[in-house]
Amino acid sequence: MLRWVRTQLEQAYVRHLDRAIEDGPTHVAIIQDGNRRYARQQGGEAPDGHRAGAETTEQVLNWCQELGIEELTIYAFSTENFERPPEEREPLFDLIESKLYELADADRVHDNGMRIRAVGQVDRLPERLREAVDYAEERTRGHDSFNLNVALAYGGRAELLGAARDVLRAVADGDLAAGDVDVDAIDARLAGQPVRDVDLIIRTGGDERTSNFLPWHANGNEAAVFFCAPYWPEFSKPDFLRAIRTYESREESWRHTRTERAVALVRAVAETELAEARTVSARLREQLSTTAARELNAELERHDNGQGQRESEAGYAD
Repeated sequence: MLRWVRTQLEQAYVRHLDRAIEDGPTHVAIIQDGNRRYARQQGGEAPDGHRAGAETTEQVLNWCQELGIEELTIYAFSTENFERPPEEREPLFDLIESKLYELADADRVHDNGMRIRAVGQVDRLPERLREAVDYAEERTRGHDSFNLNVALAYGGRAELLGAARDVLRAVADGDLAAGDVDVDAIDARLAGQPVRDVDLIIRTGGDERTSNFLPWHANGNEAAVFFCAPYWPEFSKPDFLRAIRTYESREESWRHTRTERAVALVRAVAETELAEARTVSARLREQLSTTAARELNAELERHDNGQGQRESEAGYAD
């Protein structure tokens, strides 16, 4: 009876969170931490935890598609993971390999237009895993409705270092002018980069750090971060929805701040030159929500009316 009540309460809570979500993130990145600790807690070995975690990953794919999220990046194997003993690495490679083949051939992947790509130093992986990556990427290459990036042999510092070296070589070879080194030049040299900047990073397992994960696409975009205690195999839909709400709350706060700054700027400019204020206002509207744009228009209209009143009074005085 107690289990039934708990299930009903959880389902009601999920429905409440679902209704509360309005405009979620486009790209979510997840650090799937706690598989080994979960296995030890259950009296098993590390491979048992990784297999349980793979089931959670399957569920997260479903939740992303339910919420209209367009891109998901999962941290499956870091460059630091190469330091783990072979008896732990090899079963993990086996699991990732089998899941890549399974996903590449799954009807739901093709029905939902999911594209699978690897992010990281794939050339460092065992040949059998590289073949699985090639197979999954080729089988889903034509899809563009949802992107699943699997971070394999990935390290953020290594990624940025590789891009910097490529830029230096291009400048030295005369293929790129030093003055043309910009954000786009770096973007173009990040191998296997995500399609979109990261909006939200989720980390399970209790640690509050982002562990060298997608620094260019997440930190550069000032992504929201959600840390939670459950180990990855225990990560639930309520946890996922709470992460989405964290992102939305942060975005709502930012929108409010941007609106206040935009109105203050228009007010300051309007005090000296109304025509210039109109120009500034037109540019700012493109970066604001509909509600914020209305607030900006109201501020400009207030100054319009004020100027008209002043001109009228001046004419009367003449």
